[in-house]
Amino acid sequence: MADAEVKSESVGTVVVAGAANLAIAVAKLVAGLISGSAAMLSEAAHSVADTTTEVLLYLALRRGARPADTRHPFGYGKESYVWAFLAALFTFVAGAGFAITHGVTTILVHEHTGDYLISYVVLAVSFAIESVSLARAVRQVRRESRRWRATPRRYLRLTADTTVKAVFLEDTAALIGLLIAAAGLTLSHLTGDELYDGIASILIGALLLVVAGILARSNISLLVGRAVSERVHRQIERELEGVPTVDRVDTLMTMFLGPEDILVAAKVDFRDDATGADIEAASDEAERRLTDRFPEIAYVFLDPTRSRGPGGRARTT
Repeated sequence: MADAEVKSESVGTVVVAGAANLAIAVAKLVAGLISGSAAMLSEAAHSVADTTTEVLLYLALRRGARPADTRHPFGYGKESYVWAFLAALFTFVAGAGFAITHGVTTILVHEHTGDYLISYVVLAVSFAIESVSLARAVRQVRRESRRWRATPRRYLRLTADTTVKAVFLEDTAALIGLLIAAAGLTLSHLTGDELYDGIASILIGALLLVVAGILARSNISLLVGRAVSERVHRQIERELEGVPTVDRVDTLMTMFLGPEDILVAAKVDFRDDATGADIEAASDEAERRLTDRFPEIAYVFLDPTRSRGPGGRARTT
């Protein structure tokens, strides 16, 4: 799959999720205002937070995809992590903060208008719409995991495409949140005690805190400069060592410059009898091997280093 296709698919996933969340947010807000349910209003805040998050993720994809220039020779890929981090912060502050605060207030005040039917209808419709959005995210995760030759779970844990990760986690959290809201609403309806509605609101807030924490941590790691996984690192090392002129790879460093851009830098011990032309040809061969195996590798820098004899000392020639 070409880079442009991958980015286009990510944009499509974000747009679908954003449109679904916007429609759901309006419906939940209306239902929450009519019913007075804390869980419904918390779910409305949840969907508003998710909608804003999708807007920020869309900006992340667009801003991060800008081509390199003289001031930013490695491109703008890392900017996408800045916007994705802001999206996680918004979920943390706006979504979780409102849900927990409103849940505590409901438990203390015990106010409810008593109209439950519209809430049940909105919850059911929201669950169906969120399921469609999640299904699209799951399809992309499965395709990407096959491309990276990893399980979907491992791909989600290690991927540098935080937009796909964010949509998947937010849609999953949205479905869980709907189930929590439905449980709290039903218990309050059956018992006449708003305690359960308030507890459901607090649980929804806690769920949002977990999602925001996971996404914030992932984006911070990528902003600092995260390397590829150990498995991919070993594969890159084997590809370099497979070049005929190479004796050994002394040091190998990698870093994600963006969701689809990887930098590879290595200190390489070439054969003692290799000429300058041999080293140039080997460097070209190494870059070809790596980009064929991993199209996401955008930059390859090889630094010829001296051979090391017994005890780790450099051999003189």
